[in-house]
Amino acid sequence: MARRLTLDFLKTETASGVILATAALLAVALANSPWADHYFAFIKHEITIQIGAFYEAKPAYRWIKDGLMAIFFFVVGLEIKHEILRGELSNPRRLALPVLAALGGMIAPAGVYLLLNLGQGGAPQGWPAPTATDIAFALAALAVAGPRLPSSLRIFLLTLAIADDLGAVALIAILFTSDVNMYALGGAAASIALMALMSKWKSAPYLFYAACFALAWAFCLKSGVNTSLAGVAAAMTVPIDPRKPGHEGPLKHFMESLHPYVAYLILPLFAFAAAGFSFQGLSLATLANPVPLGIAMGLFVGKQIGVFGFSAAVIGLKLARRPTGAKWLELYGVSLLCGVGFTMSLFIGGLAFDPNDTLAQTEVRMGVIAGSILSALVGMAVLAYAQRQRAEAEG
Repeated sequence: MARRLTLDFLKTETASGVILATAALLAVALANSPWADHYFAFIKHEITIQIGAFYEAKPAYRWIKDGLMAIFFFVVGLEIKHEILRGELSNPRRLALPVLAALGGMIAPAGVYLLLNLGQGGAPQGWPAPTATDIAFALAALAVAGPRLPSSLRIFLLTLAIADDLGAVALIAILFTSDVNMYALGGAAASIALMALMSKWKSAPYLFYAACFALAWAFCLKSGVNTSLAGVAAAMTVPIDPRKPGHEGPLKHFMESLHPYVAYLILPLFAFAAAGFSFQGLSLATLANPVPLGIAMGLFVGKQIGVFGFSAAVIGLKLARRPTGAKWLELYGVSLLCGVGFTMSLFIGGLAFDPNDTLAQTEVRMGVIAGSILSALVGMAVLAYAQRQRAEAEG
């Protein structure tokens, strides 16, 4: 069952990558077209939500980021819990390589970014932006460039990206939480605790889980803590074991039910709202500024150094083996694809800078898009070459 769930996940993520790319390109095109005013009016349009005592007014982009993306992080939390209990992360022998490679894929990009931003005019606070990997884009690129490469490479990339997501969630919790409202945070904790108690009630209606998650999200929004943490924390309370023999468990039910909506609607909508920026007043020289250059080079240079370097060290020390049937060149190609940060990098980069600082937010988008495209193109070229070499060797 775990294998089937993983394959379904890979299929959905791969298809989602194409839609994500389309949404991002459409956003950039609209932001630089005669309809630019309409595009920016849409993402800045203020929306008010009032339900009883709950009142909040935010621009559309912030609702997508603080509202819909909480559902994305809930699904990420479900995927992490599944992999820890039933999937690749449950096997210590298979765990070392992708987890340590993910660690290297966070340390090296941060180092590259800081190297370019510690001087005058730099912005060191942006170092978390290039540490993320976009699962959907990376898997889609691998599927296009190397459809006949060993499936172990796909599992390696998936496991690495999930471990990377876990690291990204930790960074958000540690770095981007300030001015906490302890009463609201207590309400969020009580809602999560109630969800944990419901896991003991085997016949608890799924609607109860949804209501408790909505409460946890609302309290988290008011507390000053990023709502992504409410999503992950809520996911950890969902039981994985089936309620009755032969039936699917609540975790699998939520994961399978929500994942298509996240992959085909929420993430493309976030990409559409987050990726668009105007070229007006910018030039190629702007890309050489410390922030966009640091993010782009962190993703393209730092990721491949960190992922491939740590992988080679772990394998060389005989702490793990290469993915079954994979060659070094193929592993290097996958390491390049880890530099496709896109969705998560846009999310974290947006948190690292003042949302009202238009130039900084634009530079984040430029760096993320440039680094992700460069990583995708070079990674796909390396993997296509590796696949061609494999085909020639096999006659």
